[in-house]
Amino acid sequence: MSFQRPAFDALPLRKDGPPGNAWGMFGDQDQMGMLNLLTPENTTAAAGEIVEGVRVSTDWALNSMATPCFGRSAFEHTVKNKAPRAVNDDILVFNTQSSSQWDGFRHYGSKQGTFFNGCTQDDIQNSTRNGIHVWVENGGIVGRGVLLDYAGWAEANGKEVNCFETQSIPASVLQEVAASQNTTFRPGDILFIRTGWTRAYEQLSQAECQQLADYAAPPVIGVESSEAMLRWIWDLEFAAVVGDMPSFEAYPCQNQDFFLHEWLLAGWGVPIGELFDLEQLSQECSKRDRWTFFFSSVPLKNMVLGNAGISRQAAEDRSRRSMVACNRCRSRKTRCAGNPPHPCAACVDAGKNCVYSEAEKRVSITESYYRQLQAQAPASREGSHPTPSSEPSISNRYSEGPPERDDWWYKGTDNLFLNRLGEHHFVGASSTTHLAKRLNPGSTNLAWDVRPLYDDPSSLKRPIGGSLPQLPPFEFAKRLFWVQYAYIGTIFSLIQPMEFEERLDLVYHQPLDFSHRESCLVYCQTLLVISFGLMYSVNQWIGEEGPPGFKYFKHALRFLPDIHEEGSILFVEVLCYVAYYMQNLNRRDAAFLYIGLALRMAISLGLHQEVSDPSISEGDRNRRRRAWWSVYSLDRLLSVKSGNPITIHDGDIGITWPTTVGGSNFDPWPSTVLTHYTQLSRILGRIGEEIYRKKPGSGSNLVASVQSITNDLSGWLRQVPDRLRIDFTTLDTHINRESVSINLHFYSCVNMTARPLVFYVIQRRLDAEALGSATEDWKEGLAPNTVAVIDSCITAARATTVIMDAAAKHNLVATYGYLDGEYVFSAALLLVMVNAAFPPNETNARAMETALSLLRGMADRGNTYLDSRHTLLLELRAAIGPRRAEEKDTDTANSLDAGQKAPVTPMTENGATVSDNVPDSSTELAASQVLTYNWPQQPDLPSFRDIAFQFDLNDDPALWEGALDQIDIDMDTDWIENTLKR
Repeated sequence: MSFQRPAFDALPLRKDGPPGNAWGMFGDQDQMGMLNLLTPENTTAAAGEIVEGVRVSTDWALNSMATPCFGRSAFEHTVKNKAPRAVNDDILVFNTQSSSQWDGFRHYGSKQGTFFNGCTQDDIQNSTRNGIHVWVENGGIVGRGVLLDYAGWAEANGKEVNCFETQSIPASVLQEVAASQNTTFRPGDILFIRTGWTRAYEQLSQAECQQLADYAAPPVIGVESSEAMLRWIWDLEFAAVVGDMPSFEAYPCQNQDFFLHEWLLAGWGVPIGELFDLEQLSQECSKRDRWTFFFSSVPLKNMVLGNAGISRQAAEDRSRRSMVACNRCRSRKTRCAGNPPHPCAACVDAGKNCVYSEAEKRVSITESYYRQLQAQAPASREGSHPTPSSEPSISNRYSEGPPERDDWWYKGTDNLFLNRLGEHHFVGASSTTHLAKRLNPGSTNLAWDVRPLYDDPSSLKRPIGGSLPQLPPFEFAKRLFWVQYAYIGTIFSLIQPMEFEERLDLVYHQPLDFSHRESCLVYCQTLLVISFGLMYSVNQWIGEEGPPGFKYFKHALRFLPDIHEEGSILFVEVLCYVAYYMQNLNRRDAAFLYIGLALRMAISLGLHQEVSDPSISEGDRNRRRRAWWSVYSLDRLLSVKSGNPITIHDGDIGITWPTTVGGSNFDPWPSTVLTHYTQLSRILGRIGEEIYRKKPGSGSNLVASVQSITNDLSGWLRQVPDRLRIDFTTLDTHINRESVSINLHFYSCVNMTARPLVFYVIQRRLDAEALGSATEDWKEGLAPNTVAVIDSCITAARATTVIMDAAAKHNLVATYGYLDGEYVFSAALLLVMVNAAFPPNETNARAMETALSLLRGMADRGNTYLDSRHTLLLELRAAIGPRRAEEKDTDTANSLDAGQKAPVTPMTENGATVSDNVPDSSTELAASQVLTYNWPQQPDLPSFRDIAFQFDLNDDPALWEGALDQIDIDMDTDWIENTLKR
């Protein structure tokens, strides 16, 4: 080679690019990527593989997949006869991913939104840069192919191959396959990996094919997404990689940090071939015991702006879906490359008339302008006669989003939003959703903040038809249960593993009587569990309808009995599932209504009281307790986080915690987790009622509430089991989801308790800076107790960020989980304000950047709600501006001496690390997703074991009075509003 290829550890080459990129290795304007390795010398050497002249096609038939995966349209073939002449034309309409194709460099970008060699989305839409036509003009993909027959190797060695499961093939196994074939590699080889997927697919029945297509993200065998795999591919210098499966890597991706599509396409410029038919090729290679061959593939040449060349077995390049789709593409539910008024390519190819339905864009206006228009309307009506007009109405012209959406806009009241239909909706002070109210009406990033996470407003309407949804395979459904159990199964005890397996067997293997309420509830609960399992396992938006699991959730609502039917514990548990999924969809009002129904049904069943009937077994009593405390905890969370009042006061509850004593098959640990998590929810209820909702009569009453709540948190922390504590020094090697959930809950309570005072102090400091009277030390003039409260809030935000960052690295963050997004946003908001108002502090600045990066990552995976919140924080930070970046860091309150031992939060008294003795299911889940990282130590997180503040009620009464005046409004909202208006 004429250049020195850098080592893998030298990547990235462009520091402003995505992780591991090789941008510029062949020049800043290069559009060929690793295809540059296919030099004339390489081609000449590859021709030496031709010995017998046997030719083999690796093209899979266009119609091989009658029902393609990932919601793609099926192949269509129309013969157009030109009678009376004996002439026929063929019209083919197909999605390039329905059969063999190449993934081009315009197909998949990095998490930064950039494509290979720094290409941007604007380049994709307005130029031919990185188009596949460049490959064609350079002779296509021609070189030496090398086949690794993993399927044949596995069969010979008694290894199980599960083509329709997420089975990852590590690099070490591929090396074993190569060694068994006596195969060696050369720079510029084209790697082929056979898993047997196309062969297995062809053996499926039509119903099984449809079942696979019904998955939003079908599980697929493939190579492992890992650093080891990427290092192996890089070191062997492959020019391109090919597989016989729909996704080259195992899917859904098990490690987003090493997602091969991003690294290979956007980072290195390595074409990825998918759905190649390698069956005959493997037979010919096996017959000759020769696994190398001459390979040639020339893509279709397409140079249309914004959509580079696509091809069958040759190549394909996919661009993003057009924001405007024609009527034909909408009805067929296919992607449309529409650019009205010009016809889309699909209609042109099919010879169809391309029609776009008009959908007026909505914009926002200020309230004063709205009232001006209202005043002008009567005069306008008096002076004119109604005439037909194509002009849009005022309501259509001055609102944002599609006409069918229920958009919100500010009416001028403190806690009420007014929707398009004139209905008021309450959003209280403790809710971060209140952000939308106080911001500039024209802020476009707020559009999704009050909308559900799906596009079609009619999606959740109950269907009239009676067809049942296609369920996933039985074993896969069981795995989905354990996924959701790891996330929410112990913090909310809504169904026990043995109970679910019995009900799952009933649903799959016995006919259900849907005229019977209990059967409907069992089926509904099964679909809800599958919905949550998919949401937590796929963790990325796939398909058109909504987030993972959304399809099953829609069907589940259909089987939900009417509320006037007789209540039951199972009904309560099902309503809890529905409420929490609604919250994850950002349907907050619906979630509040459903959890209210669940709690009231529980009260009507007497679940909030112990029963005196001696005939009730201890097991049944425990089930009542678990059901009650689960619905209680969810009600506290959803009510306080949305600013609504709680449904029941603690004084009305007379039931004990679940006992940890049971039979031989009883595992006491889930009851322990539920108890401690719910105790935090009880404290959260106090926070909502005593700090945010019930306005105290004076600042001293407020500080008394803060002191009492903080001491409750301190008492909870002293009693929490060691297995639920997080050791910040071992996050690189061990973390499990239930400890993540419970610690995030704890730090959120600390944050919310102190937040009113923190934001009030920040506001005073920003006002002082505007007047030029701010002191150098933010603590000057504040009582020690006040400083301690503020420090606890900042530290809680930093701890939240560290835990979330660790969970993300272990793939334990729920992209669409409501609470994960809520926790990281609240932490990021506080850190943005702290970095703006207080003197520069490297620790706080680093934590802020990490929190913003976490939000960006969740947004990049399809969470549009968090995308709007991330943009909101960027606006806020830009409005405040950089704060004395050149000044020396004088704030030492939040950092420790470099020589101090790294503290642990929380820990045992003797400093023992987190116990590994966790339930088998969660252990397996965590262990399967843990990788080794160079983890930063956290010496700046002081222990919360002894958190307690003995406040002097006369310490700083004026300050507390000032903070008190702020609590009747949303603290988050007003800070952003006031800052943006400066």
